[in-house]
Order: sequence, then C-alpha cells, then structure tokens
Amino acid sequence: MENQKDLAIVILIGGKSIRFGYDKGTIEINEKPLILYQIETLAEFDEDIFLAANSEEQVIAIQKRVDFPKKVIFTVDDRSYAHLEEVFTPMLGIYSAFKELNKRGFRKAFTLSGDAPLIKSEVIRHIINQSKGYDCVIPRWNNGFLETLFAIYPVESTFQKAKKIIEEKRNYGLNKLIDKSWNINYISVEKELKPLDSNLLSLININSPIDIEKVKSQLKKEI
Repeated sequence: MENQKDLAIVILIGGKSIRFGYDKGTIEINEKPLILYQIETLAEFDEDIFLAANSEEQVIAIQKRVDFPKKVIFTVDDRSYAHLEEVFTPMLGIYSAFKELNKRGFRKAFTLSGDAPLIKSEVIRHIINQSKGYDCVIPRWNNGFLETLFAIYPVESTFQKAKKIIEEKRNYGLNKLIDKSWNINYISVEKELKPLDSNLLSLININSPIDIEKVKSQLKKEI
C-alpha cells in the first residue's frame, strides 16, 4: 500500500436508467454534460477525484465529450464475479472504486451520485469538515432517511464490507454497508445542510426526464 492519503472524492457514474432508456452520463443540460456541473464545483477542492464507470466504453465516451477543468481518475466496475455480468448498482461501483482507493492508500472517500448536478461547495466543505475525528459522515433527515450517496466512508473497511456483500450476492442496498463498529457522525439535513443550501439543491437527483426540466429551472434562477 502506498503512503496513506486522507480523502478522495468518488462520483458514481455507472448506473443505467430504465426511465431514460440510455446512459444518464450522456445527458446534457444547457449544452453542458451533466458530470461537468459536479466537476466544476469539486475542482475548488484539493482532493483527487475518481469517476466510477460501468465499462471502458463508458470511460471512452465521456473522455471524448467532456473537457474536464481538473484531472480525474477513472475506475471501471470489476465484473470478475460471474454473477455481476449484468449488474448495475451503486454497490458495485463502490466496491470497484474503493478497491482502487485502498490500493492507493486513501483513508476516506466522499461518495456522490453522478446525477446530482447542483451540489454546493459550501455543503461539500461542511461535510468534509464534519468528518474530522470520525470514520464516516452521513446526512440524515428528521424522518431517519439517510443520504447514503452523499456521504463520507472509511475506505478499507467499506471495501471489505462491499466485497463480502458482492461475493454473497446479498441485498445491494447501500444501508447494508454501514457498520455498527464505525464512529459515525450523522449530520442533520434540516439543521446543518439547509442553512447552507436553502432549497437543498445538492440533494436533487436526476432520475427521470422531468427532473432535467427541474434542474434547468433552478439553473435559470441562479443566472
């Protein structure tokens, strides 16, 4: 293992959307690729950025279309287990990306969904600051719902947990990753994130075509 580094940023871009009928990574909003909105915000930070793709073909397609303002490192879903041949799940993206991060000596990883283009740097900075002294930081709503795709995880133990889940073909829900032995900082969405992002735009995910129109509307308000 290389010398340990504190934090990496991982963006999961490998999902496939039945509602869209095509790879969400190819979506453009106002003639700008979806992923570029996130990268432009995250470029403000010093941390290395990893994009977790589902295939080499997806990597090539993105590299052709996107001119990144900061160097990014791609990882590709590890489908060496036969039962993963047609699996597209965040769990596989995390397993594959964290496998690489573990080799590179990272302690923690801020993990985000690739379909949340309106993330705010103030929110990212707050979550990073709240990770000091903790293994894991997860935003939690008052109703108990966890934002598992907008959280910081410990690399080595998360990789080992994901590996076990993948091998056992268990439920791939990300809540299964959370280990009771971790020192977890559950931060309040309403009390801590909303004051920094009044409309909680950082948590808006594009899951259907109508969400694209919502994002376009928000972007017009910000111009």
